[in-house]
Amino acid sequence: MRRRTSPELKKKIISVFATLVLLIIVIIIYVVGNIIEKYTPSDKKADLPEYFALSSEDEVALILQDTKAEEKGLIFNDEIYLEYSTVRKYLNPRFYWDPNENVLLYTTPSDVITASVGSKDYYISKNKNTENYVIVKVDGNNAYIALDYIQKYTNIAYERFSDPNRVHITYEWGNVTYAQLKKDDSVRVKGGIKSPILTNVTEGSKVAVLEQGDEWSKVRSEDAFIGYIKNKNLINISQETESRSFEEPVYTSIKKDYDINLTWHQVTEKAANSKLLTLLADTKGINTISPTWFSLSDNEGNFTSLADATYVQHAHQLGIEVWALIDNFNPNVSTYEVLSYTSKREKLINQLIAAAIEYNLDGINIDFEELKSEEGEHFVQFIRELSIKCRNNGIVLSIDNYVPTEYSALYNRKEQGIVADYVIVMGYDEHFSTSEEAGSVASIGFVKSGIENTLKEVPKEKVINAVPFYTRLWIKTPKTEDEIASENESTEFIPYKLSSEIYSMANQDKLISANGLEPTWDETTGQYYAQYEKDGITYEIWLEEEASIEEKMKLVDQFEIAGVASWKLGLEKKSVWDTIIKYVN
Repeated sequence: MRRRTSPELKKKIISVFATLVLLIIVIIIYVVGNIIEKYTPSDKKADLPEYFALSSEDEVALILQDTKAEEKGLIFNDEIYLEYSTVRKYLNPRFYWDPNENVLLYTTPSDVITASVGSKDYYISKNKNTENYVIVKVDGNNAYIALDYIQKYTNIAYERFSDPNRVHITYEWGNVTYAQLKKDDSVRVKGGIKSPILTNVTEGSKVAVLEQGDEWSKVRSEDAFIGYIKNKNLINISQETESRSFEEPVYTSIKKDYDINLTWHQVTEKAANSKLLTLLADTKGINTISPTWFSLSDNEGNFTSLADATYVQHAHQLGIEVWALIDNFNPNVSTYEVLSYTSKREKLINQLIAAAIEYNLDGINIDFEELKSEEGEHFVQFIRELSIKCRNNGIVLSIDNYVPTEYSALYNRKEQGIVADYVIVMGYDEHFSTSEEAGSVASIGFVKSGIENTLKEVPKEKVINAVPFYTRLWIKTPKTEDEIASENESTEFIPYKLSSEIYSMANQDKLISANGLEPTWDETTGQYYAQYEKDGITYEIWLEEEASIEEKMKLVDQFEIAGVASWKLGLEKKSVWDTIIKYVN
């Protein structure tokens, strides 16, 4: 017997079925919508002022080469200006701003070009020139330089854009990878179709390809937006060589046609000048002498002088050039105060050149030591400006430098190697009076490293390595029980007090003889080493003599550098000159 479905049940079944169908349709619509949403590129535009971090209408975003810089420029009277530190960091470190005297300088091989704040005029030497814009302006504590003025002296090209204000600056030239767009597309902030759009690019336009990823590439658009675009839309990828017609400055230098054999003569009083001939009598091969005649004496650019015309005449009669030294050793003088003022630098330079002319000097040797980081920029500007006057007067400019280390980078050996004639490496004081441990004054590894690292920045024909004619006797005195008890327990325990005394070559030999020592050769330092004990005190010494000096002279020969210098005349043994002249003739 067949059962019949009641009308009520039929209605329920239809209702359930319709609900299920509706639910399925909703699910399908949701899934399809999500799929469409997932694979449909976003048309959301990036907030460009926010993207470039622009906070005012007079700010300009900087795209430096292929990087969106954190630094900003300014627009003033429709001229773009860059902050001084930005210019030095990225574009041209030869611009120099003097906030004390409100003057902007640019130094060429032959001139110092000067522009004052708020002026359209600039001076090459004393010749006035005029632009149609203000060259340098000050905003608060910051100086800003007109981009067009920067371009006069720098191999850069730029293109400016609006909405928002931005400028693309090219300062490195060479090969650039470009690609064409296969169809219209968008450059996005990040790699992904949901990332906001920076700019739209059209079919056939070009983008510079900065980095190629698996699916997306980092590019720079023609309107200077740096973002991402899909690889599949990039075609005709190729390299183009970009350059700009620009005449780089040419620096000429004085180069002697012989190896330099320089020795410093420490002169502390006028009377010491009369000892020159006596000191030179036992030497061989010296062709350059550097008397320590000049020393900064105040914060105004003046210096004391022990110069002597007869001294120069005697040296010249012996065929020896005189490169007088100036130092900054006066503790009452602030090197920063002298060098950070343009007028004081000019005064110092003019007086140095006047002294060189008056005494018929062949060269000037700069020995400014223990400079602080804030003094570096001003020291280098001093060297640039002095090099012009030396170049114009045929005066050799040499500069004394520490063995390269991180803390001495402020001396800017690379720039010295461009503007100066000789760069001298003081290849000694590896261990000095306040060192925490005993050691060599100039081990062979220390000296070699100093030469090698200097040659990374300075041409070999300008590098001179300086050797010591002295050493140190290290004295290790046992601490008393009271001294040990008073020490901080957290510090490393050292059972002795360390001190040292400087010994000349002659005096070190007397020390060795008096104590009946037989020094042993140390391959690591390239020196003879001796140690002895007396009254409970330990003494150590690394000797400087013919063998150690020869190891250093071999490096002069190996690296084909310009020669050798020595500190100081009078500390050496007569026989050491026979060693030196084997390598410099």
